[in-house]
Amino acid sequence: QVLLVESGGGSVQAGGSLRLSCAASGLTVSRYDMGWFRQAPGKERELVAASRWRISSTDYGDSVKGRFTISRDNDKNTVALQMNSLEPEDTAIYYCAAGRTLVAARSFEWNYWGQGTQVTVSS
Repeated sequence: QVLLVESGGGSVQAGGSLRLSCAASGLTVSRYDMGWFRQAPGKERELVAASRWRISSTDYGDSVKGRFTISRDNDKNTVALQMNSLEPEDTAIYYCAAGRTLVAARSFEWNYWGQGTQVTVSS
């Protein structure tokens, strides 16, 4: 059974930072694409960041480029999302995902999902 468990969400003021972590069990993160998505109320789920295992590359959503960084720790079987310069528009539930994708931005290509963690940024 695959489990992805997110942690690190919370409330922060605009301009602040948060670090999300995703602990994986039942799969080896070094052999999967690992990603972070978010969904705000009334909006579709969107890609925030993805780390591609086969081609060793990273992808970021346009709105977070230069502010967020995805990283993986293969020894700990975890993936993290460092979020800096947070804005109220970043408020959403953030989901960790794992899969073997062709196009990272297509959420249906991701096979496994965490339960989500809430991030709230106040102005």
